[in-house]
Amino acid sequence: MSSITPAPDTTVYVSFIAEVIQPTTEALLGVMADLANKRVAHVYLLLSTPGGSVNNGLTVYNLLKGMPFKLTTHNVGNVNSIGNMIFLAGTKRYACPHTTFMFHGVGFDVTEKTRFEEKSLRERLDSIGADQKRIAAVIAERTQIASEEVEKLFLEAVTRDPNYAKSNGIIHEIKEVEIPAGAPLMQLVFKR
Repeated sequence: MSSITPAPDTTVYVSFIAEVIQPTTEALLGVMADLANKRVAHVYLLLSTPGGSVNNGLTVYNLLKGMPFKLTTHNVGNVNSIGNMIFLAGTKRYACPHTTFMFHGVGFDVTEKTRFEEKSLRERLDSIGADQKRIAAVIAERTQIASEEVEKLFLEAVTRDPNYAKSNGIIHEIKEVEIPAGAPLMQLVFKR
């Protein structure tokens, strides 16, 4: 856990630059729980991610929204795929000028020889549809993008710049990161 013991009114900066998978999201949520237990009032999440697991991303989104601190998210590189859910958990959201947001539909990987039957394909398709509906609902709720437009983003698999993000309510402002001298800063580091 964190060795930082900030005053409750301090803003703590947390940097998460990783894929959204079980070990990384467990570490992120562990840090966030520790900061909540220390009664930190404001967490500023510096985020860059290629995306990853839908389940892990939606879990992080839901838990971050329920944390007892104000959460600010700041895109410092690329926020792709399910990483957008984590980003949208912020009550205030920013992006550096040279960052991107990438949206696409949900899919699944086949890594070994697999036999498909109608039943298993229907189960997969139903699961993909349910995940896309959940993600689209969050995007529509937290931005100014209508559900129909979200579906187009999924089909087009598009990458958007901060200007698009600002004009569509994904972010509140385009600005560089400014961490005050002496502010608590935590970098989550993962073995590759």
